[in-house]
Amino acid sequence: MNGDDWSRCAWVPDNDALYQAYHDEEWGVPVHDDRRLFEALVLDGAQAGLSWRSILVRRPAYREAFAQFEIERVAAFGAEDEARLLQDPGIIRNRAKIHAAVLNARAALKVQEEAGSLDRFLWQFVDGAPRRNRWTHGDALPTESEESQAMSRELRRRGFSFVGPVICYAFMQAEGLIQDHDVSCFRYQEL
Repeated sequence: MNGDDWSRCAWVPDNDALYQAYHDEEWGVPVHDDRRLFEALVLDGAQAGLSWRSILVRRPAYREAFAQFEIERVAAFGAEDEARLLQDPGIIRNRAKIHAAVLNARAALKVQEEAGSLDRFLWQFVDGAPRRNRWTHGDALPTESEESQAMSRELRRRGFSFVGPVICYAFMQAEGLIQDHDVSCFRYQEL
């Protein structure tokens, strides 16, 4: 139980409204929108080595800086745009992560051309339907899976970066490809 008497997943901090809202409204909800999936890939990559909260608080600034994550617009970013982003105090100013976001947008466009959509491509790793786990409160969630390893390999093969198996697993959890809510969490039955 958390401070508001809702039974949530063990990783949700008590009395952290930002984390609670993210958990209650977004985490684990299946996403099939290419723009939102691309946003999640970029943000999960930006989070590498940092806390997820550090990204959540910056998400509005990321959306502004990265053209609302419109794939075509980010793919068109050049050196001047990357230099501008390196000066933006609202985002993580890491040259490699910023460059990866641009490269990933370009790779995502190719995936859309080949597979029809980023959604179709990413969801193939779970055969188009969420994989549902049954964790009990406090179980240590895995950090990767066979599916996230396969996704990572294929994304890297297609030119994506900051998409290792751990990042891919976090992405799959957050975007509902893998359902990892605790069975005691109120969202488990809802989803």
